[in-house]
Amino acid sequence: MPQRYLSFLLPFSLLSWVLLLLSALSHSGAGPWLGNWPQWSTQVTQGAFVLGVFLYYRYQPAPLKGQAFVRLLRRLLTGPGLLALACVGLHLLERLAKDQPVFGNNSLLFTSIYTVNLGLFVVFLARTNYAWRALVLFRSSPKLQREWTLFELLLGATLLFRLLGVDPPNYIGIPIVVVLGFFGVYLSGHQKWVAYLSQREKWRAVLLQAGLLFGVLVFVQYFRITQADPQLIAPQAQYAFLLLTAFFSAFYALMGLLVTFFNLPIADVIEQRRNEILRLQRLTQIIQRGQTTAEVYNILLESAVQTVQADAAWLDLDPGHANVGAAAATQYYNLTSEQAHDLRVRLRAYDLPEGEFITNDLNARVGFEGAPQHFRSLLQLPLRGLHFNYGVLYLLKLEPHTFDREDLSILQTFTSQAVLSIENLELVRTSLENQRTQEELKIASQVQESLIPKNLPTDNWFDISSHSLAAKEVGGDFYDFLHLPGRRLAVIIGDVSGKGVTAAFHMAQMKGIFHSLMQENPLAKNERDKFPVPSKFMAQANAALTHCLEKSSFITSSLYIIDYEQGGFVFARAGHCHTLYYHALREEVFYFDSAGLGLGIIRNATYEKHIKNQFYDYSPGDVMVIYTDGIVEARGAGGAEYGEDRLKLRLEESYFQEAEDIKSYILDDLNAFTLGYPIHDDQTLLVIKFKSAQPPPLA
Repeated sequence: MPQRYLSFLLPFSLLSWVLLLLSALSHSGAGPWLGNWPQWSTQVTQGAFVLGVFLYYRYQPAPLKGQAFVRLLRRLLTGPGLLALACVGLHLLERLAKDQPVFGNNSLLFTSIYTVNLGLFVVFLARTNYAWRALVLFRSSPKLQREWTLFELLLGATLLFRLLGVDPPNYIGIPIVVVLGFFGVYLSGHQKWVAYLSQREKWRAVLLQAGLLFGVLVFVQYFRITQADPQLIAPQAQYAFLLLTAFFSAFYALMGLLVTFFNLPIADVIEQRRNEILRLQRLTQIIQRGQTTAEVYNILLESAVQTVQADAAWLDLDPGHANVGAAAATQYYNLTSEQAHDLRVRLRAYDLPEGEFITNDLNARVGFEGAPQHFRSLLQLPLRGLHFNYGVLYLLKLEPHTFDREDLSILQTFTSQAVLSIENLELVRTSLENQRTQEELKIASQVQESLIPKNLPTDNWFDISSHSLAAKEVGGDFYDFLHLPGRRLAVIIGDVSGKGVTAAFHMAQMKGIFHSLMQENPLAKNERDKFPVPSKFMAQANAALTHCLEKSSFITSSLYIIDYEQGGFVFARAGHCHTLYYHALREEVFYFDSAGLGLGIIRNATYEKHIKNQFYDYSPGDVMVIYTDGIVEARGAGGAEYGEDRLKLRLEESYFQEAEDIKSYILDDLNAFTLGYPIHDDQTLLVIKFKSAQPPPLA
């Protein structure tokens, strides 16, 4: 709505209320000096006042800024919520006046108080109604937005029918009111915003919504008490309108309380995060599949639009560094080149400060004055590499204040990965042009070297020693560590089928999946649920690899989560080598016999059935030996394999030593066994020894 019409609604509403008061005084006999007003004057003035107030708040700027849900509820409680206290104060004043002989039955005072409270109630309902609208439509679908618009129109119709002289019989009017009530119940179920609250914010939201619910009940109770007063009886259609709006406000606040307690919508958020990981992996697979930079940009634009649900977008590329032809230097989504050019020209008038990328309202930005914009929210993000700027990504939305810092963080990850993919493609292309295969392998070897943990975890609870040797310039073995909340350590080891560059890139993808899935989950209800158990991790990793692993490839892996405080660990085996273990109390060396199937062999939901968790309590002095098949399948004289039995014997002979010494003892024996014979497979060996003197658990 144009600003001049919006500025007209406020004085119109105030004038309507003043006329409503005068009409009420005339009909109550409190103002004989006003003359005899027509009977329909109260009906028309009250209807005009309600209509003006609701339209005024309908076309105000959106009350929700980004994800400031608690701030919105706080403003409601300290704004409209205080109107309820004013209503209580006026009612107490009315009761006190009735007991005073000097006032007696003063119709002027009582009718004025009643009319003031009616005005406060209408303002309260209008502000809360459109605050709930912002929450209902938070990240909503176009279908839900249309349903809300229909709900508003039907509510407005209940008010306008009476003003237009339409008075439907009860057998038509009552069903309409009932249907509208159920419609409001349906809309009240959309509480997706609750899933974005932290634990502390949820408690605040509960208290604030309880306060707002109390405010609605205060007004309803007041009008229930005063409904017998004959001075100001509103038309039936208007009472139906106010009743339905009050019902919706109260029911939405109640639903918000319940949903906040039970966290109903978190599945949508988890699914969104999973999709973001999958989209990120689509970018990481570009290099090993040999795709072009143009395909990288296409996937970047598509992933960015889908992730933040942008209404339009375009990607300005620098032809000098984007490695695309001039015709493909700009890519558009749901936008014409003319529209993009106009926005581009206006954006040059004023650059955002360094580090700022979001424009919440284009109408308020310098350079856009005088012409209301079709798109109101803009997020512009440069594609910066180590040496070049590759271009700028622009994302647009129709509504203002619809991009937030979370969107920016996700998109920065996407653009960083896209630039990394582009730069890596450039490196690969340059290496092929200069030295072909040798240069390519050298670059891949450097990348793989950077992914191998340089600093092993150190703690009073254990010793760790590691060894990794690739059969060629690059290999497919990998291992990694990640500290988890609550004195836990995740250890992963794996082996990608095949060798060379392809195996190395799959190894990098698996390490990325490990860090993505094992990061702390902010929606977890307790400390132990903040990361997936090994079997669940394997199932999620298998689903993620389905999108980027060739059908002929697979990955074997084992994941261990060691709980220092509880003195135990849980692990799952996905087709990897069996774990060798020395138990200090029993003085016994043995292999864990656990089932498991390699990642990527079965690519559907049944995979998780093939993975089992195994729990074990360790003792001080226990030793765990984790390795890849390049150790036990190493060949010596006559083609004989080193074997699991020989590895077991070496541990029986060295378990009393430190982890580093045990590793050296095994490798010395392995090198002596294979002396003079080439390594035919990558070798990785991890030795973990739990210390004899464990620190006491935390109090």
